[in-house]
Amino acid sequence: MSYRLSGVFLGHLGKHVLTASGVQPRLIVGVPFSFRRASGVSSPNPSDEGGKPKQIESYWGVSQTKPIKEDGTVWKWNSFRPWETYQSDLSIDLKKHHVPTTFLDKVAFWTVKSLRYPTDIFFQRRYGCRAMMLETVAAVPGMVGGMLLHLRSLRRFEQSGGWIKALLEEAENERMHLMTFMEVAKPKWYERALVIAVQGVFFNAYFVGYLISPKFAHRVVGYLEEEAIHSYTEFLKEIDKGTIPNVPAPSIAVDYWRLPKTATLKDVVMVVRADEAHHRDVNHFASDIHYQGHDLKKAPAPIGYH
Repeated sequence: MSYRLSGVFLGHLGKHVLTASGVQPRLIVGVPFSFRRASGVSSPNPSDEGGKPKQIESYWGVSQTKPIKEDGTVWKWNSFRPWETYQSDLSIDLKKHHVPTTFLDKVAFWTVKSLRYPTDIFFQRRYGCRAMMLETVAAVPGMVGGMLLHLRSLRRFEQSGGWIKALLEEAENERMHLMTFMEVAKPKWYERALVIAVQGVFFNAYFVGYLISPKFAHRVVGYLEEEAIHSYTEFLKEIDKGTIPNVPAPSIAVDYWRLPKTATLKDVVMVVRADEAHHRDVNHFASDIHYQGHDLKKAPAPIGYH
């Protein structure tokens, strides 16, 4: 009996405490907002009862927002927002190449070249699966570099020149490539296992490499991006030949790159290839800054360089 009375007392007390603190133990429901201004609507969550949508409850005051697109429909992606989308610059020069002259440049160049041969043997002409593997690797350097610059900024009480954000943007962009190609090609179990192994090795190797020589690390990524451009060019050739079906573009790609609703896989590969060319430029530029004896913070970071 005493336990029951205690439970009732604590229940009433909890309500009064929450009310007094200005926090209501109720469902947070926001107001729908336009494409450009952020208010929001609550995000539905699948329910175990009859499959009906169930709202997520929170008394913390954190609203779960869903923007409204320009056509009046609700934005359905939680991983990125309308203001993070863009139209890729397809006019970028795809044939640029940094000719290795120094010892470190040559090591970086031949390291990347040596990694291409086992990849060619394993994937051959399965470019959808090859793209997924490529993106699981390509999304690592930006995150590692951004993290290390972030820690350095904290240790030294100094600005980064915007390079933390630029490198994290690169990592996020590469991850979105992966999310896109997952809609096109489904990885087999052994390919997933390979991704785990490759990511574990590459993350630690790149982490150590960046600590020892950032100019070498960025040069490696620059050459990796050059190889990515080549791979996507071969991908496009297979689509043009009809070897790979030119299926409709995944909806996530249509929204992320602001593609027309009639866009196809070929359009997606073209914008992804353009992204890789931009990442090539950024990393070769970062390496050049270090070669000239400067820290990255001395040169304004190419934030939003797409």
